[in-house]
Amino acid sequence: MLKKRVSYYYDEEVGNYNYGYMHPMKPFRMRMAHSLVSAYGLDRKMNVIRPPRATPLQMTRFHADDYVEFLSRVTPELAEQEPEHTSVYLSGEDCPAFDGVFEFCSISAGGSIAGARRINHGDSDIVINWAGGLHHAKKGAASGFCYINDIVLAILELLRYHHRVMYLDIDVHHGDGVEEAFYTTDRVMSVSFHKFGDFFPGTGHVNDVGVGRGKGYAVNVPLRDGIDDESYQGIFRPIMQLVMERFRPGAIVMQCGTDSLSGDRIGCFNLSMQGHAACVEFMKSFGVPLFCLGGGGYTIRNVARTWAFETSVLLGEPIDPVLPYNDYYDFYGPEFRLDVPASNMDNMNTREYLEKTLVRIAEQLRGIPFAPSVQMQSVPEDWIEESDNEADDLDMDLDPENKLSARQRDARIVPHTELYDSDEFVANPPYRHTGTSTRPLRNAR
Repeated sequence: MLKKRVSYYYDEEVGNYNYGYMHPMKPFRMRMAHSLVSAYGLDRKMNVIRPPRATPLQMTRFHADDYVEFLSRVTPELAEQEPEHTSVYLSGEDCPAFDGVFEFCSISAGGSIAGARRINHGDSDIVINWAGGLHHAKKGAASGFCYINDIVLAILELLRYHHRVMYLDIDVHHGDGVEEAFYTTDRVMSVSFHKFGDFFPGTGHVNDVGVGRGKGYAVNVPLRDGIDDESYQGIFRPIMQLVMERFRPGAIVMQCGTDSLSGDRIGCFNLSMQGHAACVEFMKSFGVPLFCLGGGGYTIRNVARTWAFETSVLLGEPIDPVLPYNDYYDFYGPEFRLDVPASNMDNMNTREYLEKTLVRIAEQLRGIPFAPSVQMQSVPEDWIEESDNEADDLDMDLDPENKLSARQRDARIVPHTELYDSDEFVANPPYRHTGTSTRPLRNAR
């Protein structure tokens, strides 16, 4: 069997950005994951690419002009001076106006857009961008730690060459921003396995299946607390087998959020690293171009372990369960192993509940036609690469670094002391992923 051609997007600067001292989202986890990838020598077995930064014009292929313009100039000081204006676009504690927020978004989105192009041109069979996967961002507002929806931008790029694109989300949270963007089309099938109930974002009921031409092309698999590897695979594999048989996508975009792992600070599932990676390996087995993205994950040592391991799975390269020495070796003590085991957490997903959900979704999928027809058309030329003058055209500055003071630049550096996962934090989390700064978002149903 021929080896898959794998491309891996990484910008070392992505780890410099800091949502805030007590905020659970730590971009530094991407630097930790990359350090493990390099320590295992996996970087020498794939094409490692520094992504181009996404420009404002590229972002407005999905996002509203006024929102992108706001993100391009917002700073913590501006947000404080204009709280009413800021609240229109940013959701309080979940999505703070941290220093360099636009640059962070441009790295994430740039990798996802470039990765989609690489698949379009046939340069790669598998693409990885662990800095991507920000699935909650809406057209005109940030949501759930996500500002720019790099996934939607990548799918829009893939749709220029592929008649059908399948989006798969294994984050503990529902992929609401992506589903919403393609809710009325039959060219994108979104499939989300997520916690449902009194849990952010409160969407993703099994009966939410799309509307109009998109009816049947949104697949939601609502799960309960404590689901383990066996139960998850028991519903994941048959559903995805049916999806692939009925929809037959030309490309797959997979959001690999690791907050569905056991022991996550925010998540409430009980998947092991092996169980999470089994989903990635199963989707790879179909031989369809596969784009794997990051997403949630808030116990950062487990995020790094899992994404490094899944990189090896995508490469088909077995790696040692004993961690090699790396830049952040002390973070993985005391066991220093490449493993995220399941716990003894109770599984609230009964066999009857999972079987009922599986039957309901199987009926939905049987209701859509095989490989929905799409009118043949010539593939348009690639988007013209935006010039340096684009910022002037949109009244934006693409190099905000020049405007930052030394204090602001220093504020981006994440102190190592805040990256250790304390038992106190896990037992009594001071922060809840709510989507709002004033009250939890309850189940919308």
